[in-house]
Amino acid sequence: MRRSAWLSLCLLALCQPARAGGDAIVPSLIPQPASMRVDAGAAAFAVDASTVVQAEGDAAMRVAGQLNAFLAKAGLTPLSIAARGQGARGIRLAVDPASSIPAEGYALSVGDDGITIRASSEAGLFHGAVTLWQLLTQSEAARVTLPAMRIEDAPRFPWRGYMLDSARHFQTPAQVKQLLDTMALHKLNVFHWHLTDDQGWRIEIKRHPRLTQVGGCRIPAGDAGIDPASGKPAPYCGWYSQDEIRDIVAHATALHISVVPEIDMPGHATAAIAAYPALGTEGRQIPVSAHRGIHANLFNVNDATFDFLDGVFAEVAQLFPGRYIHVGGDEAIKAQWRASPRVQARMRALGLADEDALQSWFIHRLEALVHAYGKRLIGWDEILDGGLAPDATVMSWRGIDGGVAAARQGHDVVMSPNADLYLDYLQTDSPDEPGGRPSPRLIPMERFYRFEPVPEALDAPQRRHILGLQANMWTTDDVRFAAVEHNTFPRLLAVAETGWTPKAGKDYASFLQRLPAWTRRYAALGVGYASTPFRVLLADAPAGHDKATLQLSNPLGYPVRYTLDGSEPTLRSPLYTGPIEAALPVQLRSAAFASGAALQPADRFEVTAASLRSRGNAQLQPCSAEGPVLRMQDDTVQADGRRALFNVAFMQPCWRWEQAPMTGAQHIEVRAGRLPYVIDQSEEENARRRYLPARSAHGELDIRAGSCDGDLIATAPLPARPDADGFITLRAPLLRRADRTEALCIRFSGDFRPDMWVLDRVTLR
Repeated sequence: MRRSAWLSLCLLALCQPARAGGDAIVPSLIPQPASMRVDAGAAAFAVDASTVVQAEGDAAMRVAGQLNAFLAKAGLTPLSIAARGQGARGIRLAVDPASSIPAEGYALSVGDDGITIRASSEAGLFHGAVTLWQLLTQSEAARVTLPAMRIEDAPRFPWRGYMLDSARHFQTPAQVKQLLDTMALHKLNVFHWHLTDDQGWRIEIKRHPRLTQVGGCRIPAGDAGIDPASGKPAPYCGWYSQDEIRDIVAHATALHISVVPEIDMPGHATAAIAAYPALGTEGRQIPVSAHRGIHANLFNVNDATFDFLDGVFAEVAQLFPGRYIHVGGDEAIKAQWRASPRVQARMRALGLADEDALQSWFIHRLEALVHAYGKRLIGWDEILDGGLAPDATVMSWRGIDGGVAAARQGHDVVMSPNADLYLDYLQTDSPDEPGGRPSPRLIPMERFYRFEPVPEALDAPQRRHILGLQANMWTTDDVRFAAVEHNTFPRLLAVAETGWTPKAGKDYASFLQRLPAWTRRYAALGVGYASTPFRVLLADAPAGHDKATLQLSNPLGYPVRYTLDGSEPTLRSPLYTGPIEAALPVQLRSAAFASGAALQPADRFEVTAASLRSRGNAQLQPCSAEGPVLRMQDDTVQADGRRALFNVAFMQPCWRWEQAPMTGAQHIEVRAGRLPYVIDQSEEENARRRYLPARSAHGELDIRAGSCDGDLIATAPLPARPDADGFITLRAPLLRRADRTEALCIRFSGDFRPDMWVLDRVTLR
């Protein structure tokens, strides 16, 4: 039976209810299988420490070992493994290459005599074992009773990807392998590894050792780049040896994950040029960048550069056995090419009309190098500019238009739009989110889930060029691995379901019902998932002298229960249905609930007249929508080891307190920190940068009512530098009084790059 016919039979059963009788669990799986039938009237099967896994053949034995390893990692007792036929009951694993089951698909059945998983390939059997692992980890009990059921399953797309940026911030090999393990439990199968950029070159190339010796280190901006003990530069370094890469690739291959390395060019080349200046268009020595943003440095276009890159690709191809090499191709500012007489002469000799055509020629040459080593080229959608290389695959990140254009030209496409699938955009409005991009948009779980990779604008033959989708984890703002995990999980589950489950089988309400089981799995695995989507937010609300209006919400829409006396909320506690009028002070505790239990420990809010007169950075809004607005860590470590986080609009730094309770206020107090201005921008972008002119040597705190053009109501001079802890506290009398709430616009005057003042907290006294 062909794959399409096999899946058609599965879809007939897709919407059948999954019911379980007696003490059997109700299956809660992500991604949702193509077909799952639960027979509530048939006898169930219990799995406990005495259950034996019967494996037929080497492939089945390997999968049985992996199932046990994942059970152990989740804190469960591994099962005994035996050759097939040594027991009548138990878990039976078998690979039958003659089966009609698709290559990554499987069939799983549970009856009173045991559990059987069949597949036509080892990859399919592995995915079936992952489904069984999910079933066995729904409960913390040592004995799990599974209902009689039958699952027939295969993925919708062949590319179900996750990208990790190791260039901006480095992750250890152990951390990379931990991500791969968790990817496998999500049934993802492509790991796109961003290994080079302006801020670092992370892959050892033996022909060119300075790529890591020099390009693998940078001096961070600000205090983070200075050793406090010696006052000397403190480099930030990290790269993967070839032995480490082989080990990581082997680990991924065993999990049926293909690794796609990215060597970014012709832009994002600063680290490579820092190591070998002759690679650059200008040919001069430059440092590895400690700044974010789009850099002007480009590879030059002479033959020596391509000889150099040929040596790089020779080693990359040997290290990564997968089909693809990613060559970037994005955000290449052409100013250096336009200004270079040598580049312009080369363009004329080649008969090229403009710099876009030159980039297309550059990518064509890269494709020839990649093909010589038996690989296919993939790049970001800018490789469309000037004409696609003949066999190139396009990764569409600037929306889906590039993917549509490529598919219409007969090229394969991976959909990865930044507005829907970028994990470095924050997922909630919680002040507890780590670094990332909070504006101009959040990308919450629902947006990830509702993204559809196959555009309606394509006809049927063109749609076959959509290989799948990919979520991207850029790490510019994520210094710590815990932040990478926080931003990745659980949103990656939404990507996993879209990549695997048939479109007709997706349902967001059902997904939210199945999601809480994964919080328990993540906790058991030691995965640092985001708790913020499962917690409760307290909205800014106007206050009177002796009362407050409390507005609660859960980012995912789960029901919220609360108490006002400091006690732990339970299922018997009041259900939040609308704003709560409460007398001050209030000891508010609240939690979101699902399946009869709190999703996270209760959030505690102590609401007093004083607390309502103070706002932290994350509780304020940018005055202007002109971006970028970034959530950044400062460059100093505080006494308790924490690093402060600031939301800041780089183009127009300004913070807005929408409903400041001005009644009775006489003074305003502002705590401010200092950040290095770590963003490189084009001349056009810098021209749009807005500074409030300083009236004195070091500038002023400037606070206005209503808007940034409103009445000045408070001001204070700024010092030349912050205190030893990196902060200052300014106190200013209010120049006029008010007996109502009103918006405040808070700014700092002056252009003090390479540093800038940022608001940490504002308090009315």
